[in-house]
Amino acid sequence: MWNKIAIFIIKNRLRLVIVLAMLTAFMAYHAKNAEMSYDFANVVSQDDVDMQYFQRFKQTFGEDGNILVVGMQDNKVYRLQNFKELKALSEQLAQVEGVKAVISLPNLVQVVKDTAERKFATSPIFGTFPQTQPQLDSLLQVVRNQSFYDGQIINDKTGATLLAVTVDPKFLNSARRVEVMDNVMEHTEAFTKKTGIKLHYAGLPFVRAVMTTKVAGEMKMFLLLALLVTGFTLFVSFRSFYAVLFPLLMISIVVVWVLGTLSLLDYKISLLTGLIPAILVVIGIPNSTYLLTRYHYDYRKHGNKILALSRVISKIGVVNLVTNTTTAIGFVVFTFTHVAILYEFGVVAGINIFVTFIISIVLIPVVFSYLPPPSPKQLKHLDARPLNKLLEFIDFIVHEKRYLVYFFTTLALVLSLWGIYKVKTVSYMVDDLPEESSVNADLGFFENHFNGVMPLEIIVDTGVKQGVMRLPNLGKLNQLENFLRTQPILSAPISVVGLVKTATQAFYGGNPSSYRLPDNTERNFIFSYLAKQGEGANQRLLRSFVDSTGQQARISLKVADAGSRELDTLIINKIKPELREIYGGEGVTVEEAGNTMTFTRDDSGAKTTVSLTGTTLLFIKGNEYLINNLRSSLILAFVLVTIVIALLFKSARVVIISLIPNMIPLLIAGGLMGFFNIPLKPSTALIFSIALGIAIDDSIHFLAKYRSELLTNGFNVSRAITTSLTEAGTSMIYTSVILFFGFVIFAFSEFGGTKALGVLMSVSLLIALFTNLIILPTLLMSFDSGKYERDPYALIEHYDEYYLEHEDEELDLNQLKLKIEEEILEEDKKPVNGEVQRV
Repeated sequence: MWNKIAIFIIKNRLRLVIVLAMLTAFMAYHAKNAEMSYDFANVVSQDDVDMQYFQRFKQTFGEDGNILVVGMQDNKVYRLQNFKELKALSEQLAQVEGVKAVISLPNLVQVVKDTAERKFATSPIFGTFPQTQPQLDSLLQVVRNQSFYDGQIINDKTGATLLAVTVDPKFLNSARRVEVMDNVMEHTEAFTKKTGIKLHYAGLPFVRAVMTTKVAGEMKMFLLLALLVTGFTLFVSFRSFYAVLFPLLMISIVVVWVLGTLSLLDYKISLLTGLIPAILVVIGIPNSTYLLTRYHYDYRKHGNKILALSRVISKIGVVNLVTNTTTAIGFVVFTFTHVAILYEFGVVAGINIFVTFIISIVLIPVVFSYLPPPSPKQLKHLDARPLNKLLEFIDFIVHEKRYLVYFFTTLALVLSLWGIYKVKTVSYMVDDLPEESSVNADLGFFENHFNGVMPLEIIVDTGVKQGVMRLPNLGKLNQLENFLRTQPILSAPISVVGLVKTATQAFYGGNPSSYRLPDNTERNFIFSYLAKQGEGANQRLLRSFVDSTGQQARISLKVADAGSRELDTLIINKIKPELREIYGGEGVTVEEAGNTMTFTRDDSGAKTTVSLTGTTLLFIKGNEYLINNLRSSLILAFVLVTIVIALLFKSARVVIISLIPNMIPLLIAGGLMGFFNIPLKPSTALIFSIALGIAIDDSIHFLAKYRSELLTNGFNVSRAITTSLTEAGTSMIYTSVILFFGFVIFAFSEFGGTKALGVLMSVSLLIALFTNLIILPTLLMSFDSGKYERDPYALIEHYDEYYLEHEDEELDLNQLKLKIEEEILEEDKKPVNGEVQRV
């Protein structure tokens, strides 16, 4: 079959190039429509109880992650002129398109008692703007007397204050979010220039905007670096301008196809899919390396360019198809996770790995059929002495130092298992940004002064309409809030309790000591004032923390980005036991479903439900969900690769022998993660199945050569291994060097996950090269008898002939023509020294 494919490609080379150009133009047309992703992906299953509750929460109370906070800690802000600038900044930000509201020190209000109307009203604290510094100081003291704002807008102990900018949800998940952030930054930077006050930024809208901008920038940077690095390694390997230009042209076409695929499938460029173009540059170039190496090798033998190119297609084509299949397996397994971002990553990468194979098997032979044949200088790389010396040394180790190989392999595995034991599973909301980044530095500011800015919500469903405003229920909410205030990674809670306490304080003339819940005697008076709020500001604020039925109360908190482990400890070991203490007790049955606890009184059947939710919890749970799915993906990749090897060789022994040297690099990578304190998180768990899919390619090339050399050398295992190392080893080293330097570029990323991908992938593939050059042949020397019967059902038998050519045969191929199929076939079958030459 592959002979016919080779003839078809050579005969129809011009037509195929035209078709390829037209298809690429079509993909380029759609590639221009590829869009960036502007939201944090929902990776938790829609069937998950916590995800379902979070969706209901947003329907009731709205978005929890749409607030940008701008903080400062500088006494200069409390000087009259700078305070005027802060007021002007607040007004300017409120006018920015996409900003719904701005809460800051100059526009704070206080609740006052309207005795005439017997209701509460709100009054701007700075309604009459101060004209002197003493007036400002007096009004600032009024702010400090409003306990409701302490820990929310101002930290009275440290003097820090912040502006809370609420972004319209319509702008959050669109390209316009970046525009909103840019406009906000323009005003805040102008404020800093005028006052000299340093500002700090945090909040999910800001973090998402920063990450989106960086993803777009790094996508372009890594694509350029990948092309430069692979181009340089190709030139060093082949010493030919053509051998650099046309593989890079081929892989550039693939990049266009990647972007076109994203657009056609209506996927967006995310942190993961944005890496695909650069990754495919790295893993696609080896296709060209194998093709060109074989082309040069064949051409040097007989000097016929067209026959050499036809052999490249017929012999290397099926090898590359199999290796591309195993590489694709490492990506395609992500489509079984049912996680949108992984599914899209797996689909786009898997499709375009096979696109890379098709383009390379067509474009490289066709282009080089038009170019001049390689010169003697360009063929010198086939006799690279340093490389041959290295392979001779490896051959010596395999034959003479087998027990030493086993000793060091065992030692490496023991150390790796020890390191794996030390690996921790932990993730952070801004996990992918480096510690030294301004985002993390600013996040630290808010964690120091306000205990964090990441949203966390607690919803208490009293089970009874208007049940929230009952004093016993308010008392329990207050008890819960008092406990939450003691937790160092939580901000001061804000809820209906604070609003009722503020009302009590206002009822008693604003006395700070009256900031408390009313007792039974006071309740009727204070609540009668609250009942007359109408639809004013107080009522709207109340509706932010109590649902329309008065049955559910919302406690809104901010949490420090302390990591999934500490957050789990807080919820499981602290908050949930406290909830049992407050809402449980004798005669109460407790049921848990995810982060929801239901307390049912046995005597009356009355239920109180407490749920913990919010973007932070869903993000952390999503990372755990991802890691569990990626473990399953690795197992699936292992099974699929095993099936491919089994189909190729039809030998259980070969399957086991081939998998061992490819599992060792993964174990070593896991050990390195433990020793260098690299946590297991989605970005690092992603590496293993991809590395397995790529690393197994070397085993396939080596074993294919080894099986054919067994036949050529009368089933002499030692001689077959020596020849296989000499001939297959060269291409293995070339491609592994390209892969190593190609993945190393990702180590320069600002994203921690991408950096880990680059370091661990490059190290894993470099280790895989040596395990396949040393451990694999060592295992064959020890455990393979070398004797087997040819199996027509084993895929390996269909391309064993690639390696069964007699090196010393001289061919008379001067009559080879392109015009008709018979000429190629007849020329290929011409008797040489009484034998039929096989292509």
